Amino acid sequence: MSNYLKEAKPSPKEDLSEVRETVREILESVKGEGVEAVRRYSKNFDNWAPDSFKITRDEIEAARSKLPTTMVEDIDYCQVQIRNFAEEQMKRLVDFEVETLPGVFLGQKVIPVASSGSYIPGGRYPMLASAHMTVITPKVAGVSRVVACTPPIKGEGIYPATLYSMVAGGADEIYCMGGVQGLGAMAYGMEGLDPVDVVVGAGNKYVAEAKRQLFGDVGIDLLAGPTEILVICDDTADPYIVAADILGQAEHDPNSRQCLISLSKDIAEKTMVEIDRQLETLPTRDVAAVSWGNSGEVVVVDSREEAVELSDRWAPEHLEVQTADWRYYLDNCTNYGSMFCGEETTVSYGDKTIGTNHVLPTMRAARYTGGLYVGKFVKTVTYQYATKEASLEIARVCERACNYENMLAHGISCKVRIEKYEK
Repeated sequence: MSNYLKEAKPSPKEDLSEVRETVREILESVKGEGVEAVRRYSKNFDNWAPDSFKITRDEIEAARSKLPTTMVEDIDYCQVQIRNFAEEQMKRLVDFEVETLPGVFLGQKVIPVASSGSYIPGGRYPMLASAHMTVITPKVAGVSRVVACTPPIKGEGIYPATLYSMVAGGADEIYCMGGVQGLGAMAYGMEGLDPVDVVVGAGNKYVAEAKRQLFGDVGIDLLAGPTEILVICDDTADPYIVAADILGQAEHDPNSRQCLISLSKDIAEKTMVEIDRQLETLPTRDVAAVSWGNSGEVVVVDSREEAVELSDRWAPEHLEVQTADWRYYLDNCTNYGSMFCGEETTVSYGDKTIGTNHVLPTMRAARYTGGLYVGKFVKTVTYQYATKEASLEIARVCERACNYENMLAHGISCKVRIEKYEK
């Protein structure tokens, strides 16, 4: 039976009508006016209105020269891990052809989209890892044209390390523009920028709403909200490490969500004490303390089965399992974006370094989708062909099936083949 030691405060349902209308107006302006609308909104929101939003080779080289060698090496290391895992995923998306009946051949082809747009958020932190995740992945999938954009930092252009990450990841075109106008420019195109087929990447509620409204005109990855972590632990867990992992996600956003499901009341209580202790000196406590105070939950459960049930109901973006038998949870949990098994891995690894993609479902979307991966940038299309003998066999059944539904013209397309092939 669940025993809540700490419950999240109820949050009133946010009225997003103003956000939706603002986004609609910006997207319509960008679609109709192109670069002039982008420049107008960019000046208003980001104090940024250059003659061209496209980054030049000279700007790229200048940004690279500002970076310490260790930073460049670390970015390269992270990108190698992400590229390696994406390549392994891609190997498992394969073309095939099979003979399902004598003379009937069905096949599958995996075809990359022609172009994609990667949105790398700015804001509170420079999101280097978002460049890795959203630029490398489509390139590995075979997308021939990857456009990347990110907002300027304080009206001064792209943060140099973010720009280097985009370039090293393989972006073919890079633009310094952010927010709804940046997404609209990639989706609809503007002077000097052809529209893309898919847009991906995280952002604030305006970015999420823009992707929602753009879907259909272009493909999207998913609609992500504030980050989430759920930790399942037992009496073998280290409260010091569990607390650090929870706070690692709490610092993202005042609205981030955290949950601890513990099979040990003692460990749960010690973790709560440890969170309070670590918050006293945490450099980002102004955000993490609000997030933990408002949205943190601690639940003590009696069994592994109950832990799995509660975790699947929560459907977290990130699921950490710090138990003696973490494989049980790997075998039985079904609703999560990415699982971190054992104390030896942490969400921070997945966010930055280890190789899995950090663009993951939030707000219980893990019930029906996984995160960003090479499969989001390819189309799995099918084809079929048959011998005349096999076509005749199928046509006889198909004509009757069409007539059952009163789809008479469909039936005739079968009947004409019967008449021809029977001769």
